[in-house]
Amino acid sequence: MNADTEKTETAPRPRRRLFSILAAVLIPVAILVIVEVSLRVADVGFTTSLLTPCTVRGTPASCYNLFFATPYFPAGMVQTPRLYSIPKTKAPGTYRIFVLGESAAMGDPDSAYGFSRYLEFMLRERFPAMKFEVVNTGSVAINSHVVLRIAEGLADQKPDLFIIYSGNNEVVGPYGPGTMLTSVGMSTPMVRGSTFFRSTRIGQLVTRLGTKKREWHGMEMFMDQQVPANSPLMTQAYANYDRNLRDTIAVAQAAGAKVIVSTVATNVKDCAPFASMHRKNLHPDELRQWSGLMQRGSDVDATNWVEALEAYQAAAAIDDEFAELEFRIARIFWARADYKSAREHFLRARDLDTLRFRADSRINEINRSGAAAKGASLVDAEKVLSDASPDGIIGSDLIYEHVHMTPEGNYLLAKAMYAQIAPGLAQGAQTPEPPSEADCERLLALTGFDRWRLVNDMFGRLQKPPFTNQLNHSEQLFRFAWGAQPPNENPNDTVAQYQWAIARNPDDQMLHLRFGGFLVRYNRAAAAEQIGMAQPWDGYPMFLPDGTRVR
Repeated sequence: MNADTEKTETAPRPRRRLFSILAAVLIPVAILVIVEVSLRVADVGFTTSLLTPCTVRGTPASCYNLFFATPYFPAGMVQTPRLYSIPKTKAPGTYRIFVLGESAAMGDPDSAYGFSRYLEFMLRERFPAMKFEVVNTGSVAINSHVVLRIAEGLADQKPDLFIIYSGNNEVVGPYGPGTMLTSVGMSTPMVRGSTFFRSTRIGQLVTRLGTKKREWHGMEMFMDQQVPANSPLMTQAYANYDRNLRDTIAVAQAAGAKVIVSTVATNVKDCAPFASMHRKNLHPDELRQWSGLMQRGSDVDATNWVEALEAYQAAAAIDDEFAELEFRIARIFWARADYKSAREHFLRARDLDTLRFRADSRINEINRSGAAAKGASLVDAEKVLSDASPDGIIGSDLIYEHVHMTPEGNYLLAKAMYAQIAPGLAQGAQTPEPPSEADCERLLALTGFDRWRLVNDMFGRLQKPPFTNQLNHSEQLFRFAWGAQPPNENPNDTVAQYQWAIARNPDDQMLHLRFGGFLVRYNRAAAAEQIGMAQPWDGYPMFLPDGTRVR
């Protein structure tokens, strides 16, 4: 065989190899595309876009898609925000604000009195010539992976401002290292690839066939998901949060909106750690010595602060990673009015808590640095609420349990947000002061009945795990018990407060909904009328608390 013949036979081989590789890749992709299209044509599955077309009082709008969060939750456990709609046409003179975050941003235990509602009424009162649309997209159990997708879904809705109040669920939320909801410890590209697949019709079908339906049981579901502060998984969680936050800011800014990023305020004084873990490689002899010192301190910490502190500090010299120990030390410093030292140890106790339901110091550092790096405004909620606390340490007067703010806490945060927003709206004129807390609560119809309802809700929550495992659980119950008693407010006075607020803002759906909830026990027909007026969009069914359909 001569050289020319050999060249003729070998030349096509690289082309054949390239063709084989392309066929191996393109044919499966083509099959998947055909299957995906076929499932869509057959109406198998559902769209997971954030918004879906709807009408509100006959006017075109975009409404929250109830299937949006399915890629992030197991079947039967999907969490949704308070349903919202956005007018298709943005009226002239309208300032549109989107609030992003988790349950604390939503305003839990009742979004009617979250900081976004206080902010909305502050702006309405002080700038009556403008129209304000404040859309709160906050939802239970989500985290920054979901928040980013929400921002992307809102980018074409002509936003003026995004407010980001996020960070509590980075460990326990979807794809966090302590979650019960999805895979854990994944990098950002892997998370985004996973959620993209789960949003396809093929992914929905595979997920439906491969998983059993489960029920949501709140925080107690995560009892076995402890993650120590020095876990390598936390490095990935922080990296994911940093990237998602910066990407969320970038999406908002690309849409032409301003951005406010807030740090997250948490209850550190009156919320003991939910769980603690010893340091690795603690020798059994060291553990026995540590336990003896803890017991000695516990026996006297109510009567002899000096001896108790000595015992606790000796225990910390053996193992300083046990969150409850830090909390005990903090309480002694607080009792001695050494608030600076107390605050340091309270914060460290929170950061060491291995059931990570609260944003820690690193998350708030990321909030601050992310805002600075991307040119967003910063509201330091942690500082705002700390400064408002008599001892500089946030407790249950501003945050009910671990992260959910009281009306007073929500007012303070809204006031800080207002201070960032109002100067731009005043257009060089003197910026008006925000309404007082009492004025806002009158506009919100925060009645004595509603205050009792909120506290009663929290009193019930505190009687379930993981709160029952906290060192100061009995103190928490005692603190809330008085507020959980039925209110002394005359029902006629409650009605008058609602009627006054509705007369001021007759189109406010939340006012009608809460008024209807109050009226159920007194006048079902009037309750049904009020609840019917709170319909989020045309055709959406509304019900009385007993399940009776209103509309």
